[in-house]
Amino acid sequence: MKRTFFPLVVLLFLLVAGETPAQDLSFKVVVNNANATSVMSKDQISKLFLKKVTAWQDGREVVPVDLSERSQVRETFSREIHDRPVAAVKSYWQQQVFSGRSTPPATRDSDGETLAFVQQNPGAIGYVSAAAAINGVRVINVTR
Repeated sequence: MKRTFFPLVVLLFLLVAGETPAQDLSFKVVVNNANATSVMSKDQISKLFLKKVTAWQDGREVVPVDLSERSQVRETFSREIHDRPVAAVKSYWQQQVFSGRSTPPATRDSDGETLAFVQQNPGAIGYVSAAAAINGVRVINVTR
């Protein structure tokens, strides 16, 4: 029994601790084609959208764009990336605005508007539904 248990524990640890892709996301994270980034962790993406990190590695300003608060994709993105619901993220932004620290990302009402925004802004990062047809932007591989 002990011989069978130990390899399973090691395998489980490697799967959890490694840079494994986040599977079955119901959204795609996208950046402008001028951005060389191809892989990011959920934590890195969260920091960009919460404006805790404000520049890309090349020094270019990060320009995040959210979908509308009414969007189910935004709710899923918020829970998967920020580990909290949209209401909690909205509360975070209210505190940031009230204290004069920052303003929330721009919002767009649809996948098409988000893709157009990201395509037109070299520092942009956004997300769209998994079913969205991607054209003119780069899809980021999201890891745990």
